[in-house]
Amino acid sequence: MSFSRESKEEILKTDLEDDTCAIAFMSGLFHSCGQIQKTGAKIYLKIVSDVEKLFGFCEKLIKKLYGDDVEIEVGDNYSINKNTYYEVKFEVEKFRQLLLDTGMIDIVGGEISFNFHIDKNLLFDDQTRRSFIKGVYIGSSTSSIKLSTGGAQSCGSGYHMEFSSQSHQFLLEFSEILAEYNIIGKIFERKNSFVLYIKDVNTIQDLLALMGANKSVLDLSNEIVTRELRNKVNRQVNCINANINKTVEASMKQVDAINTIINTIGLESLPDDLQEVAVLRLANQEESLDELLKLSTIKLTRSGLNHRFRKLIKIASTLEE
Repeated sequence: MSFSRESKEEILKTDLEDDTCAIAFMSGLFHSCGQIQKTGAKIYLKIVSDVEKLFGFCEKLIKKLYGDDVEIEVGDNYSINKNTYYEVKFEVEKFRQLLLDTGMIDIVGGEISFNFHIDKNLLFDDQTRRSFIKGVYIGSSTSSIKLSTGGAQSCGSGYHMEFSSQSHQFLLEFSEILAEYNIIGKIFERKNSFVLYIKDVNTIQDLLALMGANKSVLDLSNEIVTRELRNKVNRQVNCINANINKTVEASMKQVDAINTIINTIGLESLPDDLQEVAVLRLANQEESLDELLKLSTIKLTRSGLNHRFRKLIKIASTLEE
């Protein structure tokens, strides 16, 4: 299961404080993923989501608010890119009071019109604002965050969360609500819709904490630590590999120089100190300078040993010329 869906299901496990919070939640849900549909003479406001548990949650809320005789209409399920989506319809006439309470419709002169602006009167305190944010999050948020599992390396390269909508005005108003909690996102247009996105991982954690998704906050914190540790290990491994490659290249260059000397003037023509380091290198071609120092019978510093190898390379170069 994706991180996004797990966080949504976690939110659905928590109860809303009271009826005003339930209405604020439904308002956020309708605004974020509601679609108007006309079938014959009937007009519906339908919601579509890949979170199956959402609809049992909504049914429980609606029955609590408007009585057990209110039944929501479940549409056909369908799949897109291996994800199953669920559809629930709310007939406007049948759910007139719910849609009025959530600020989704206005009635003027007996005529019903849809309202696409957020009704700020519903969000009169901290709890109702948080409930509205929960509804929007469950209705329209997506995330690229993928958690590392079983020690396997995560496929994700960053932290990205976004809210999409056909209404630019809705996202502007929603971003203002988030800004009250210092959660700042940016809005841009993508094809035929608009997107409010958040890329700062700390801001994403703040948003999850605001909605009470504490386990998701912890999972994300663990993922941050895991990625930082993995990156640190990768840097260390890369550094070690680079040093190994550097050692091997230097050793090969030294061995080639020594072989050139052997095949031309012979090692016996060299001073004793150069003969010793030449023999030492030939006998230990894969060792680093530090390891050669431990094997040497003469007292040398690392700089001194390196200096002697440079002399051997210079001699070989002269001989080659």
